Amino acid sequence: MNKSSKRLALTAWSAGMLLLLSGCVRLDSSGNPIGTVWELLGKPMSHVITYFAKDLGLGFGLGIILVTIVVRLIILPLGLHQSRKAAYQAAKRDYLKPIFDPINERMKNATTQEEKLAAQTELMQAQRENGVSMLGGLGCLPLLIQMPFFSALYFAARFTKGVSESTFLGINLGERSLILIAIIALLYFVQSYLSMLSMPEEQRSQMKTMTYTMPLVMVFMAWSLPSSVGLYWFVGGIFSIIQQLITTYLIKPGLRKKVEEEFKNNPPKAFKSTNTRKDVTPKQGKKAINQPKPKANRNAGKQRKRK
Repeated sequence: MNKSSKRLALTAWSAGMLLLLSGCVRLDSSGNPIGTVWELLGKPMSHVITYFAKDLGLGFGLGIILVTIVVRLIILPLGLHQSRKAAYQAAKRDYLKPIFDPINERMKNATTQEEKLAAQTELMQAQRENGVSMLGGLGCLPLLIQMPFFSALYFAARFTKGVSESTFLGINLGERSLILIAIIALLYFVQSYLSMLSMPEEQRSQMKTMTYTMPLVMVFMAWSLPSSVGLYWFVGGIFSIIQQLITTYLIKPGLRKKVEEEFKNNPPKAFKSTNTRKDVTPKQGKKAINQPKPKANRNAGKQRKRK
């Protein structure tokens, strides 16, 4: 699975989790949200938004933005840690391309299933010998830790009392806003574009689809939700760009030097698979084994005498 497929699957998984969690919250006859997810996650965030909006007099729009900023700052180190792990594995793979590329080429050009499995085994062993993760450093645990925070903000922005009747900079928070949707799409397009800048040229061609996929997913989700949720994604898009800039221009250059130093002290190892097939095809110029001899014509002598 290439990087584009991994990112697309990750985006689909995140959207699916958000839709799954949204189904766990329902409204009672009075229009109030109920459910375990709301009680454990949404209500605390809702109280904080209400405190900013009413007690401090900042309004619900600014209250949603401030709470989102606070939560994103809390989980930013976790996101950067995840980005660093993925970038470290990517730097290793780039450095080991002279070892991995010939194996990938044999896997691509394999004519039998046995040859393909042998190349796959060789690639997996070469990755293991050089400390390269097959998952590319994209672990599920950091994502699972962040999901409760995202869910709490999502539900609080949508169901806090008073939000749907409020406005922010002329935007009705209870309805969709085309301007806000366009800004959100632009933010996530910029984030996807920045993620491509530090990639090799051959990988950029694979990631072009992802550059447009993420903004389209955000437009699709924001179209069916009120602008209060859009404000949450607006702030999230800004933080995604900040995280990407830190990863691209601060983390990745240092990791490249670290990988070069590591393999300078401990040269990379190439693994050769022993599961190779022997060539049993008869060579030209040699007689085939057990080839049947032509039968002699017993009547040949009799025919000559008659002549």
